[in-house]
Amino acid sequence: MVIKPKIRGFICTNAHPVGCEQAVKEQIDFVKSKGTLECPKKVLVIGCSTGYGLASRITAAFGAGAKTLGVCFEKEPSEKKTATAGWYNTAAFHKFAQKEDLYCKTINGDAFSDECKKEVIDLIKSDLGEVDLVVYSLASPRRKDPKTETVYNSQLKPVGNSYTTKTFDTSKEVVHEITLDPATDDDIKNTIKVMGGEDWELWIEALNDAGVLAKDCRTTAYTYIGKELTRPIYGDATIGKAKEDLDRAAAQLNKQYSNIHLTAYVSSLKAVVTQASSAIPVMPLYISLMFKVMKDEGCHEGVIEQIYGLFDKMLFADNPSVDEVNRLRMDTVETNDAIQSKIKEKWDMVTTENFSELGDYKGYHLDFLKLFGFGFEQVDYEQDVDPVVDWS
Repeated sequence: MVIKPKIRGFICTNAHPVGCEQAVKEQIDFVKSKGTLECPKKVLVIGCSTGYGLASRITAAFGAGAKTLGVCFEKEPSEKKTATAGWYNTAAFHKFAQKEDLYCKTINGDAFSDECKKEVIDLIKSDLGEVDLVVYSLASPRRKDPKTETVYNSQLKPVGNSYTTKTFDTSKEVVHEITLDPATDDDIKNTIKVMGGEDWELWIEALNDAGVLAKDCRTTAYTYIGKELTRPIYGDATIGKAKEDLDRAAAQLNKQYSNIHLTAYVSSLKAVVTQASSAIPVMPLYISLMFKVMKDEGCHEGVIEQIYGLFDKMLFADNPSVDEVNRLRMDTVETNDAIQSKIKEKWDMVTTENFSELGDYKGYHLDFLKLFGFGFEQVDYEQDVDPVVDWS
């Protein structure tokens, strides 16, 4: 079939297999151009198929020659319908890894479930023996508690009071004001259940109880903190409360597993275009303005640059620089006062009429399309392609 993007609001409902392969190839090429990394060789990535999780797997495999085991939850293709982008990304990763004789296996299932954890553990025991790095990079709107079977749904709401701010409607391409109602206590609790640190802790507990965590193992979960413009809908909102719970979990993990010298970090990364960030009010406008400023200043980085830098400079250092709650900070260029001041200046002035001048929505939208395998000059999107692609 000929596959063209089908965009509805902040999501794209299809994906292009050849374009997704190109996206993976470009990330691999970047990592290989940087030279060999000194990092763990047996790596588990929970949430491995898109965004920062995919970049982590690529960096470990093609930067350090690591054996990687991935966990994702993706929809497979049929003859009449494409798979999700994450499915095609994973298929491409397998293709390129196997060409270089790199071990890679992927479990497609509900990472929140006990069954998935057991399947992963059994595979580690049979193939790897143990893992020395666990990356936790799940981004899901809902979670079923494996013990109670209660389904929790996350919410994107401010905490305390309603919040009115600017946003950019990507469907109508207009800058306008939006008012968000405050979260209830249940909204906050549910979001923490989905996006907080509980499942990260359950993964580490299961891996440790099974004896498959290596001594001196490292583990990290990813977060975004932001500054003044994004704090009301991110840091001081339901998502922020969940991310605070990641900090709690990291501290608990370091304490609980000191006997095997486990080191747990929350790693704060810069704002980029992901399927998750596209759904958050304010972020398309903020990221477009931020892209413009950081590209003009020559300091813009994408997903793979951020993860390579994290692996190269921070995550495996003996005494890395951390902030006041022991987070690794790869976002300091975005959040420094000079960059934020320039973004704020544009924010105060931006309207529908001047948005294309003040912001880089073209760059934002291209990054959005590339998430789903579209927008690559190297790909002929008029060509008939088979949507059925598998990995082995």
